[in-house]
Amino acid sequence: YKQKMTMSSKNFKKTSKNLSSEPYTFFDFLIFITELNYRRNKVALIDPNDIFFTPFEPKLKNRFIMNIDGIPAFLVKTMARPAVQFESVVLDHINTKRYVKGKATWQPISITLYDPIVPSGAQSVIEWVRLHHESVTGRDGYSDFYKKDITFNVLGPIGDKVEEWTLKGAFITEANFNELDFASSEVADISLTLQYDYAVLQF
Repeated sequence: YKQKMTMSSKNFKKTSKNLSSEPYTFFDFLIFITELNYRRNKVALIDPNDIFFTPFEPKLKNRFIMNIDGIPAFLVKTMARPAVQFESVVLDHINTKRYVKGKATWQPISITLYDPIVPSGAQSVIEWVRLHHESVTGRDGYSDFYKKDITFNVLGPIGDKVEEWTLKGAFITEANFNELDFASSEVADISLTLQYDYAVLQF
């Protein structure tokens, strides 16, 4: 491997001459071979630096906290981040169709709550449900009563807030207190489906 490789303005050439410059590294050799193959086969290449791993600190799914008025934050066991969907509007023209974006719809999210003895998760949820509808009297509530702004954060490894969302005008579309089972030792939990007007990513 004492051979050295040089590149003229037009093409690559191999030479066994001892040049005054320092020997190429193995990395330089790989770049030479890659570019040589590219010139021969006309294959598109990515930057060699993109092949190597770029270190980063990932966000982990278990590092989050959700704040809902009336429900202790530590009861929130699982949750989904917001999702938005756009309608598709068709513009017909003779034999063809074109499409543009229509209205945006923020999709409902599901959350799961622990249901401890104290504080009762079921009691916390039913108090919010009663703002929507009171089953004893049959009365419904005004939207100002039952719609809430909800904030949740994704956390870094030391508890720092690295991401914050606000769900505007959230309310319950389904509250499921889930099943109990003599044969199971699993903890009781509650499932909620929340609809909201829109979401804002603060940072």
